Amino acid sequence: MSSADDVWILGGYQSDFARNYQREGLDFADLTREVVSATLQNARVDAAEIGVVHVANAFGELFTHQGHLGAMPATVVDGLWDVPASRHEAACASGSVATLAAIADLRSGAYRSALVVGVELEKTVPGDTATSILGAAAWTGHEGQDAKYMWPHMFNAVAAEYDRRYGLDETHLRAIADLNFTSARANPLAQTREWAVPSPPPADDTLNPVVDGVLRRLDCSQLTDGGAGIVLVSDAWLKDHPTARPIGRIEGWGHRTVGLGLRQKLEHSAEDPYVFPHVRAAVLDAFGRARVTLDDVHGFEVHDCFTPSEYLAIDHIGLTEPGLSWQAIEHGEIAIGGRLPINPSGGLIGGGHPVGASGVRMLLDAARQVSGTAGEYQVENAKTFGTLNFGGSTATTVSFVVGRTP
Repeated sequence: MSSADDVWILGGYQSDFARNYQREGLDFADLTREVVSATLQNARVDAAEIGVVHVANAFGELFTHQGHLGAMPATVVDGLWDVPASRHEAACASGSVATLAAIADLRSGAYRSALVVGVELEKTVPGDTATSILGAAAWTGHEGQDAKYMWPHMFNAVAAEYDRRYGLDETHLRAIADLNFTSARANPLAQTREWAVPSPPPADDTLNPVVDGVLRRLDCSQLTDGGAGIVLVSDAWLKDHPTARPIGRIEGWGHRTVGLGLRQKLEHSAEDPYVFPHVRAAVLDAFGRARVTLDDVHGFEVHDCFTPSEYLAIDHIGLTEPGLSWQAIEHGEIAIGGRLPINPSGGLIGGGHPVGASGVRMLLDAARQVSGTAGEYQVENAKTFGTLNFGGSTATTVSFVVGRTP
């Protein structure tokens, strides 16, 4: 983006992803109030200074029978009464799509400040019911009809495709899980920070049972309650507030959407070296707009809904050639201190995955990294950080590049 179109992350907030809001007697109103109020406080702005609100949520009606969540911020925070707001749904990429809408609002000049909030409650129903609800983001009635658990089934199919094309050793999937659980222990907001997870995760049906194919329980991200928020502002807003101190600048973005069906995608990419060429294109779009290459990036938060999704992220962001993600894993390149730390927060597997909030949380973590405020999981001297967020079986893919502020 040109300097005249800069969008700045003024501040943000993430809830504790280990909490269970229903057990606490709380609902979407309580979660939204918490996230909105704390986000504004961290950004040091009043609700009256927000020009527009974008809310990300994927499954509110199905988990809690609550829709129309675009109106929830004004419901619980009086200062947002009369402020334009809307809700965005793109499965697990909902938070990133809401952010894209906010960026467009700011770059158009229609508004000078935006609040982006991602919220999801998933612990309102038994686990098997929850996994069934999440399956609504697949191509309903056209794929996975015989699967016990839709998304483990789908990402096991991704692993199988990698194995067919390039060969895949399950130990590399276990290594991804191990790294993310280990990283999560340093994150005070991570869902699994106090879990007693064996290292490495065992190939043992008692301690780590098979869920689908090569995927075991510890290869899977968590059912999570939680939210995250950021305040975005334009150059014009920043010029009128010279004492404001943004924590990051959104330097580039990429957004690609393809069909819902996983088999569709694999058929489209049959002659391509990348299993999901549209994912590679989204990352390259973000790099191009930011005018960087991977060598300029100091880390990534990626969408590890399952270990195969991080495995595919590694080669699609360009850390290895297609099909050779295992090399970066074996050489320690994705660990903190490695060539390109991936998911220093613990990601979705270790950190938690409240679906509508994950894209916003990734951006907030990227901004914390470039502002040197990530605490115990800080990547040393991080100046540029990327995010890669998937919806469904990568049907919606969004990538951001966040840079350090002057």
